[in-house]
Amino acid sequence: MGEQLTKFRRRRAARKAFEDLDERRDMYIVLHYSCESFYDIKDGRTPRVTSIAARNFTTGQTTSFSIHKSAEQLGVSLSDITRRYDELEKHMLDEYFDFIKSRHGYSFIHWNMRDINYGFQAIEHRYKVLGGDPFTIDDSRKFDLARELINQFGPGYVPHGASGRLHSLMELNRIAARDALTGQQEADAFDAGEYVKLHQSTLRKVDVMSNILERALDGSIKTTATWREKTGYHPAVAIEIIREHWIWSIVVVVVAAVGLLASVKALF
Repeated sequence: MGEQLTKFRRRRAARKAFEDLDERRDMYIVLHYSCESFYDIKDGRTPRVTSIAARNFTTGQTTSFSIHKSAEQLGVSLSDITRRYDELEKHMLDEYFDFIKSRHGYSFIHWNMRDINYGFQAIEHRYKVLGGDPFTIDDSRKFDLARELINQFGPGYVPHGASGRLHSLMELNRIAARDALTGQQEADAFDAGEYVKLHQSTLRKVDVMSNILERALDGSIKTTATWREKTGYHPAVAIEIIREHWIWSIVVVVVAAVGLLASVKALF
């Protein structure tokens, strides 16, 4: 299969994924979380989770879980959070997994939450480390918005920049960056014990992701992708599609048969 045809089919599959989501939008939850910076960890452990936000894509209703909220519920002062972090993180993740388990049939929209460094696996692993029994979301119920935008528009649809594509999209589409911290700002906030600031950033990002997704669905999203990158059309694609189509195969066979018949007649 040609490279251009592969890209074209990837874009077509992405469009279909967006269309399917749009038809069942009431069964989708936008999920995002903040954590300790995994770049600064030297002992090999997974980053501590700081806050999680889950926003219903249709209603906008948002449920959140955070270290400082758990501290308030358990009567732990902000100054004592660091010393009792494991206890508070376990309490926060207890609530999060109870929430996830109760959302039967829902799918989860996320941004690059794909591995043990940052993703669903990382949250599950932290819960195991703290003595919990995590509920695992099936991969078929996960919609990676970051990946599908690349599939739809190509990897150059927006500059990665110093703060990642999400922040570049916000700037390009004039979405206010209020409270949405960059990766480095989140790392600094964690080190400074600014857990409320991290929580506000997480809440803001699920709002931003919903905004971006709405624009992707209605076609109003702004990108730096060219027309060809957006559509995936290329002369090579047309040729490959024609070659793979069954009608083309019949034409080839007929032409070959006619040519063979003409050769046989010429011999006589």
